[in-house]
Amino acid sequence: MRELELYFGPQHLGMVGNFSITLNVEGDRIIKAASNPGYLHRGFEKLMEYRTWIQNFTLVCRINVIEPDSMELMYSMAVEDLAGIEVPERAEYIRSIYLELARIGSHLFGLWAYANMLGFDTVANWAMYHRDLILDLFEEITGARVYHMYIWPGGVRRDFPKGLKGRIVKTLHKIGSGVPDYDDTFFNSRLFYDRAKNVGTVTRKQALEMGAVGQVLRATGMKYDIRKIEPYAAYDKVDWAIPTREDGDAYSRIWVVRDEMIESVHMIFKLLDDMPDGSVYNRIPNPFKWKVPAGETYVRCESSRGELGLYMASNGGDKPYRVHFNTPSYSHGLTILEEVLKGESIADVGNIMMSLYIVAPEIDR
Repeated sequence: MRELELYFGPQHLGMVGNFSITLNVEGDRIIKAASNPGYLHRGFEKLMEYRTWIQNFTLVCRINVIEPDSMELMYSMAVEDLAGIEVPERAEYIRSIYLELARIGSHLFGLWAYANMLGFDTVANWAMYHRDLILDLFEEITGARVYHMYIWPGGVRRDFPKGLKGRIVKTLHKIGSGVPDYDDTFFNSRLFYDRAKNVGTVTRKQALEMGAVGQVLRATGMKYDIRKIEPYAAYDKVDWAIPTREDGDAYSRIWVVRDEMIESVHMIFKLLDDMPDGSVYNRIPNPFKWKVPAGETYVRCESSRGELGLYMASNGGDKPYRVHFNTPSYSHGLTILEEVLKGESIADVGNIMMSLYIVAPEIDR
């Protein structure tokens, strides 16, 4: 058959944001794939070198619109390390609860996109509704629904509102009550199995060689999670498990996402029960005149998509000297996606992309 060049995106409904793939196909089989995420060109890392330490909080959130909260944490942890700022114990618990709520919201958004991609519109609508309940909690905590700017150096901006614990528990129970419906309609569906099983398979060897993290790595059986191997916030204060699968395909990756949401709910309940009283913020100097001591640092956390890192250097001035993020989507959306698409069907391009949990802004930053 004749080999053709096919452009998939960037406006295609199956794309993850402003992202494009050039496919070389023979029939409906992909021979070669070349990722092109360069449709955003926002240059946040360079912009941050021209903004004061406090101004950068409005920038870091935009690197991942789906889950800006891990970006807030990374920036705060880097500044805290450079400036020698301690975080109160209660603030560490609040950060962990807040980040796990963000993880659930991000996973629900991912489930919405993936289910919608496969034609499970009812499941997609459930997921988006349940994510909206998480956004309601964020609005109560921070005053905003998407970009929160709640975590900052020294702790968090304000304590949880009165009665929030009960509302968090009620919301999570409401979302959890839908798990049997999700399982019956989607996860245990033969249609999901047929569309995702043995599709977009990443072996453990490939995952390690190509820099896979998060669900992509854990779907191959690797129990790798920064929250366990290098604990931060209050993740070492409660017991929790790392969900894994073995086959490394799209089916396994989405099941890991499902299991992680349930584990996050259990973790939040434990953190709420154990959260101590006390301060939530150690004051910093006037943020508009603040100069952070010279030095460099590298911090990392486990975002909803995997290991997220930040290198930051200060020359002692009122703004960062160098900033560079290490994001999960960089390896997933460039190296791994191009390799995994070879030999797959055109119909599964979106399927595979969504299962790799790619967010285009994390690449083109």
